[in-house]
Amino acid sequence: MEQDYKNVKEKMDKTISVMTEELANIRAGRANPHLLDKITVEYYGTPTPISQIANISIPEARQIVIQPWDAKILSGIEKAIQASNIGLNPNNDGKIIRLVFPPLNEERRIELTKVVKKTGENSKIAIRQVRRDVLEIYKKMKKNSEITEDDLKICEKDIQDITDGYISDIDKIVAAKIEEIMEV
Repeated sequence: MEQDYKNVKEKMDKTISVMTEELANIRAGRANPHLLDKITVEYYGTPTPISQIANISIPEARQIVIQPWDAKILSGIEKAIQASNIGLNPNNDGKIIRLVFPPLNEERRIELTKVVKKTGENSKIAIRQVRRDVLEIYKKMKKNSEITEDDLKICEKDIQDITDGYISDIDKIVAAKIEEIMEV
């Protein structure tokens, strides 16, 4: 039965991983290189992530500097960033691109915290769905006399404990992201 719990934990870990990726893409007023992860640039006919064709650095808390290894791709990177709708205007000086993050106003901070809370809530729903699916399997096993009533109770308790742990992790991650957004 421990093997089944491993499967449950893997699914719940995947949910946490997806949520963490989504939260990393939320701009919190400070430079985060993960904001560029999903932006690709046409490089020799192939869509290529910026991180694979340029050096990305953060010289200041609210600035990202992108220095391509091939200067010819500079304008392509600039166009890709503009087309991505991340809300930043790239400054191209001919050698590097600077992305300057404006400070967040209070209204935008509140809006972002709502997005973070919604993302967390969706992750909790996904975790509970995993729990529900696994419990259905155990209830069918009990119905088919593959496990006893006591085994079912133990499984239900164990899976609930695992679920509670993941829900708690989600709450901590969401709280940390909200704190990051609300920092002045």
